[in-house]
Amino acid sequence: MKVLLIEDEQELRRSIRAFLQDVGFLVESANDFPSAMEKAEQYAYDAVLVDITLPKGSGLDIVRMLRKQNPNTGIIIISAKGSLDDKILGLDLGADDYLPKPFHLPELVARLRALIRRKQFAGNQAIELDELRIVPDDKLVEVNGQRVDLTVMQFDLLLFLVANKDRVLSRTAIVEHVWGEMADRLDHDHFLYSHMKNLRKKLLEKGSKDRIQTVYGLGYRLSSHA
Repeated sequence: MKVLLIEDEQELRRSIRAFLQDVGFLVESANDFPSAMEKAEQYAYDAVLVDITLPKGSGLDIVRMLRKQNPNTGIIIISAKGSLDDKILGLDLGADDYLPKPFHLPELVARLRALIRRKQFAGNQAIELDELRIVPDDKLVEVNGQRVDLTVMQFDLLLFLVANKDRVLSRTAIVEHVWGEMADRLDHDHFLYSHMKNLRKKLLEKGSKDRIQTVYGLGYRLSSHA
């Protein structure tokens, strides 16, 4: 799951990023308003963590833009500003949650996971498509009750496909979402084909329906009715 962290305090930004990466999130970060706006406008994220007070601008303007441009993105404001007016304004602009500093990192993770479940999977702990069962928080995938051993990349790829089931996703969109900033250095077609082929093979070997479809000239789609 892909998260954008917008925080100008260097040490706090490093600690949050390291903690989120350790528990399995793909994290990109920005330390001021211009770089944060550029990332938020250019790429899609499962969730964005945004501080209100930023160099060269306000995090509230980022919240406003995100809610208009990417309504399905989860937004959590993380801010030392403790006034009720700031909290109400942020939530009124479209933020989903507000976590005042200082906070415990495990609480941030719990809120992130709950928010992403609510936004993408109707709040369910597990996602089920007939024979296929996925528990995002545990990085567990089962086919007919049999565990499927996937790499981190394969799991993130499958989760992105399932979150967008029955929609055609372009190769570029998939690579940028799953591999983040690394995407610019990859041969999209070859790299994605290899990972998609291995993911599909592992699922089929456990008896899954052939759900991952290549849409020639466009990208890939995971069917909920295979």
